[in-house]
Amino acid sequence: MSEQSGRPRRPAKPYRRPQKDPVRILAFDALRAVDERDAYANLVLPPLLRKAREKGGFEARDAALATELVYGTLRRQGTYDAVIAACVDRPLREVDPPVLDVLSLGVHQLLGTRIPTHAAVSASVELARVVLGDGRAKFVNAVLRKVAQDDLDGWIAKVAPPYDDDPEDHLAVVHSHPRWVVSALWDSLGGGRAGIEDLLEADNERPEVTLVARPGRSTTEELLREDAAVPGRWSPYAVRLAEGGEPGAVRAVDEGRAGVQDEGSQLVALALANAPLDGPDATWLDGCAGPGGKAALLAALAAERGAALLAAEKQPHRAGLVARALKGNPGPYQVVTADGTRPPWRPGSFDRVLMDVPCSGLGALRRRPEARWRRRPEDLESFAPLQRTLLRTALDSVRVGGVVGYATCSPHLAETRAVVADVLKQRPETELIDARPLLPGVPALGEGPDVQLWPHLHGTDAMYLALIRRTG
Repeated sequence: MSEQSGRPRRPAKPYRRPQKDPVRILAFDALRAVDERDAYANLVLPPLLRKAREKGGFEARDAALATELVYGTLRRQGTYDAVIAACVDRPLREVDPPVLDVLSLGVHQLLGTRIPTHAAVSASVELARVVLGDGRAKFVNAVLRKVAQDDLDGWIAKVAPPYDDDPEDHLAVVHSHPRWVVSALWDSLGGGRAGIEDLLEADNERPEVTLVARPGRSTTEELLREDAAVPGRWSPYAVRLAEGGEPGAVRAVDEGRAGVQDEGSQLVALALANAPLDGPDATWLDGCAGPGGKAALLAALAAERGAALLAAEKQPHRAGLVARALKGNPGPYQVVTADGTRPPWRPGSFDRVLMDVPCSGLGALRRRPEARWRRRPEDLESFAPLQRTLLRTALDSVRVGGVVGYATCSPHLAETRAVVADVLKQRPETELIDARPLLPGVPALGEGPDVQLWPHLHGTDAMYLALIRRTG
């Protein structure tokens, strides 16, 4: 009995050690790598999952949940930031990044998955205790309990401005894209609200795994014998794996006879390979070949015609990836480390040239969701001179009567039509070829002569292609 209060003291609550959840710790580690090192999730996550499996006790469903937590959190980061900002008493920039990562993971579980509310909050608080400490775990608990008071639709109604007041800002919050990206995509796509909303929604969907059967080395029939494999939509060499399909478990992929390649990339290579030529068809060039997907398909197609491919890549480590992708090609090829802006080959040496230039990557936001938050409008200014120089190099490298394919994995007009128009204005000895007939069966290709693919219309990355013939 206390002499001061006259009441018995309650015994101190025994300290309970936090429970370590390997799935959520792995997801947190992946987000920290993306944030701290500017890493990409598709490069960070696989080795983390592999290490977890090697330790044992980490099953397929654990890997699936960790993958969903990482990619779902990154895709919806803009929306979740707006929700978290409404639930804290300070500017979001003053919240420590590791704390914000734990909060974002928790918000995704609450608003973006079917995990029960109690489980989502308690698991996130336990994660905070492990990686942040008990003090900051209380802050996480308080914020997530506020978030749990409404569902995603309810929160969007609270934090997104009305569409009629500010359409671009409304879409930016609802579909979790930076406002400038919404504006740029809308300009490129044209049309009204329905089209841009379909595109933004497609950017937030998990892309299918698409394989390519490299001609002369494997066939689609071989790949279709895999479990849950179905034919591609547009490319005769494409096979899609159902959700959860592991490409590394496919024998042809493991042996390098097939590869993982988005169907849009396959279509770019096929269109260039099938473009009509005047004269011989013996020497092909891939001027920006890394990491090697298009080069491997082009080399295989060239081999069928008795042609040879030269694959050039400026970065030595990426040139190594190209060499690995082309290893075993049935026809002649060569991989060189070379700068496409200062090429070592003679002008007019090639019949076909592909120049898939470095770009913002806004066409692959399904695969690299963190890129939307990392890119800035000023990045396009740094790409512009390089893109124009590389297209000029391509036009110098092709012979008269030969064809150049200018490609980007971006639909941004500043990286596509503006580049082509500016360069061709100074090159009267060129003409654009209508690329649409070279993609038979592919709908909604626009007015031409160039081609823009879209995730929501074609199920591909937003690849752009212009085919140019050198006429004199």
